[in-house]
Amino acid sequence: MHMMVARPEQWVKPMAVAGANQYTFHLEATDNPGALIKDIRENGMKVRGASARSSAWGARGLVLPLPQVGLAIKPGTTVEHLAPWANQIDMALVMTVEPGFGGQKFMEDMMPKVQWLRTQFPSLDIEVDGGVGPDTIHKCAEAGANMIVSGSAIMKSADPRSVINLLRNVCSEAAQKRCLDR
Repeated sequence: MHMMVARPEQWVKPMAVAGANQYTFHLEATDNPGALIKDIRENGMKVRGASARSSAWGARGLVLPLPQVGLAIKPGTTVEHLAPWANQIDMALVMTVEPGFGGQKFMEDMMPKVQWLRTQFPSLDIEVDGGVGPDTIHKCAEAGANMIVSGSAIMKSADPRSVINLLRNVCSEAAQKRCLDR
């Protein structure tokens, strides 16, 4: 779950009770990220089996389980604000649009954040969300993103399946190249 809410602390228990196995919150929405990360883990955000609901396509193909704790940053937040929490989370989410509505233009100037995270935390799952589609996926994958969110580019496509395959393949190829370059 990507919780774009004020006071994400208040939603941990209700989401866990509802069956959520992953909880991503915005760093800017809480005064105490460490306590919130601990609360998420203590509320058992764990995968229950290998259903489609508990799996995701990442750079390595079908990835199980989903990350348990994700931490998102808006475009105006420096990546260094996320760094102190990187070893306590499973996924970092770099927003490449201002949160709020779909169809916004991809902010390429967010890619240095992704690159920095990939360099500093090579095994961390790094997701990008906002304006990601066939025209922007290469920039995301080359910067180091191994998870993506793509809404409008897929939903408005005449051939959603081919768009999904393209996005998946580009991420997978970039991850394989990074592994070979190490």
